[in-house]
Amino acid sequence: MPDTPDQLSEWPPETAVAHLRDADPVLRSLIDAIGPEPTSDRRAGRPPDHYGALVRSIVGQQLSTKAARAIYTRLADRFGGRAPTPTEVLADDPEELRAAAGLSRAKVSFLRSLAEHVLDGELELERLDELDDAQVIAELVAIKGLGVWTAHMFLMFHLQRPDVLPVGDLGIRRAIMQHYGFEQLPAPAEMERVAEPWRPHRTLACLYLWRSLDAVPT
Repeated sequence: MPDTPDQLSEWPPETAVAHLRDADPVLRSLIDAIGPEPTSDRRAGRPPDHYGALVRSIVGQQLSTKAARAIYTRLADRFGGRAPTPTEVLADDPEELRAAAGLSRAKVSFLRSLAEHVLDGELELERLDELDDAQVIAELVAIKGLGVWTAHMFLMFHLQRPDVLPVGDLGIRRAIMQHYGFEQLPAPAEMERVAEPWRPHRTLACLYLWRSLDAVPT
């Protein structure tokens, strides 16, 4: 069974920090510079439920942290300060929802696709905790608008899985290029090679890399 958020309640585990320091001299230097905690709370400001977290992920795609927070706040305000339920999303007028929250038409269609998958049972939210990382990714990318990057962020920041490497994340690619001597942004295979010694704590390693750029996703 994969690690669950309860199993990762002590964050970051001392053993994980020690592993990264011993496994990689570059990370050792980053940890020494940043300190033992790359971020205080990986769930800060995020809805606690699976569905709400996916809504928040869709809203925040390809936006700055500030813009994503502002748009999600407007969306939540429309529904009493919380993420809309699947039924509420589908009952709302798409154009009114778009205008009220400041969403693009594409993102409204993504939210509706997510709602449809939940209501028709194609996405069983309660089962996600039981699935391994690859299975979670497969479930999520079947939904319009949820790509691999979004699935990786969901695994890392919501399900709090400990060994995720988001090879498509620009921040991680930039950090690896900067700290590991690449002349250009590394390809996924190169990132996998660099990150191999970090296993089984690649999530924590990525948090240090993001923090080194002051760019932890939220």
